Amino acid sequence: MKVCAAQLRPAAGNFATNVAKHLQLIELAVAQQADLVFFPELSLTGFEPRLASSLAIGTADPRLDMFQECSDRDNLLIGVGMPVTTVAGVHIGMFWFAPGVARRMYAKQQLHIDEHPYFVPGAEQLVLESGGHKLVPAICYESLQMDHADSAAALSAEIYLASVAKPAGGLAKAMVHYPAVARKHNIFVIMANCIGPSDGFVGVGQSAAWNACGELLAQLDAESEGVVLLDIASGRASVHELISI
Repeated sequence: MKVCAAQLRPAAGNFATNVAKHLQLIELAVAQQADLVFFPELSLTGFEPRLASSLAIGTADPRLDMFQECSDRDNLLIGVGMPVTTVAGVHIGMFWFAPGVARRMYAKQQLHIDEHPYFVPGAEQLVLESGGHKLVPAICYESLQMDHADSAAALSAEIYLASVAKPAGGLAKAMVHYPAVARKHNIFVIMANCIGPSDGFVGVGQSAAWNACGELLAQLDAESEGVVLLDIASGRASVHELISI
């Protein structure tokens, strides 16, 4: 199985621009024969909590149908970030598209204190299955809490998918925490981070993948858009930059 973490520079609140960039990065993942590609936290809007309530969509919004079409056409699992409105309130959501299967939504369960004025937490962990592997998504703050990784391991996760929006300080913590998760639970960890300005901080990218021994396999830089490709079978990873024309 080949898993891609996509790194992009989102345009704040600009859904159409961000969709176009997602489609480019999906094409790049397909070119690398990926089985799954996922994006940073709130990738379709950028991490903009103050805009979230006005940008949030319902779980069946047809504007995301294009990702299902990509999934069906390319036999690809796709995870994209979006604020989502439910009866409980606005979630930090991640929609997942699998070939021939109705979309699923994972809502971030553990919120940072700064997120509480804008979002409500999710209540249930999503487990993805592909190619005989179990994968568990985690969204930013919760991915730095070991109890979340412990729960993922209890669900027999083999690959931990960290979808984040991290500045330099958060990235420094991630570079210590994710290898520890990998070693403790003997699982692969792969992180997708954004680059560029977000709400009150600058995303520093450096998306990366670690093997089950906690060894860093590959990492993008702090400026480029592209993907980190993790090949589970070989235990290797590589980076592929998006070439703008």
